[in-house]
Amino acid sequence: MNIEMPPFLKWAGGKRWLTSLHTEQFPVAFNRYFEPFLGSGAVFFALRPDAATLSDLNLDLVDTYKGIRDEWRAVEKLLHEYHRKHSKEHYLKVRQSKPRVLARRAARFIYLNRTCWNALYRVNLNGQFNVPMGTKTNVILDVDDFKELSSILQSTDILHQDFEAVIDRAQKGDFIFADPPYTVKHNFNGFVKYNEKIFRWDDQVRLSKCLIKAKNRGCLVLVTNANHPSIYELYENDFDLTPLKRNSVIAASSENRGVYEELIIKNYSLAPIHRPRNKHSDVSIQS
Repeated sequence: MNIEMPPFLKWAGGKRWLTSLHTEQFPVAFNRYFEPFLGSGAVFFALRPDAATLSDLNLDLVDTYKGIRDEWRAVEKLLHEYHRKHSKEHYLKVRQSKPRVLARRAARFIYLNRTCWNALYRVNLNGQFNVPMGTKTNVILDVDDFKELSSILQSTDILHQDFEAVIDRAQKGDFIFADPPYTVKHNFNGFVKYNEKIFRWDDQVRLSKCLIKAKNRGCLVLVTNANHPSIYELYENDFDLTPLKRNSVIAASSENRGVYEELIIKNYSLAPIHRPRNKHSDVSIQS
């Protein structure tokens, strides 16, 4: 395993807590790495695999990774420019822009991610980013190393595809890390907004079937999901399930932040199986 590289983006539901506190959850060795719900790529950057296929339905996010991989110098130069110009007026100007050049699309995404409210990604019905400016003012960070990020991403395929098409590429000995939107099956939550798409309960079912097929092909599979009985029932016959606690930092005020359990689902260990105690308990859902 290579030295960990911190993600260059902040992302709701990011997995830095998992990579920093629970390294034992990851396989020691594997062939190619697959991540169909990319987000900040915390697990990818922690493992730094020799070869990877990364994918997401967020086209702006996918273009940002491609921009870092293929045009990191131009992206870095633009971010320094945005750092000098940062203001509410400049933020709104960049937010409203629709650049065609790959490097500018990547720089726009990173700038908005670092200066918007709580690093939230949200779009309106027209697919336009509409998060207000936050309190952060640093566009360039001390940990930034875009040259190294580009080097890490050279051995990756970066795709804008549905998760099933990506997972179906994985073969025996490959490692799949799946961190989907946390949709669960109960009366008050039928779906979660996932970019401009809707990630429905049917998608959770489809994902589980796809991952079971991958397991049967000999793939190593690790899934993070809501610790909820409906999720448990999708995977209990084919995978080991273990809840892990994590801190939530998404809420606007510290009073509304707390400790939650997420379900770790995998097929390459003999971890004990734990079932949620209350089948009718509600959970906090995040995308």
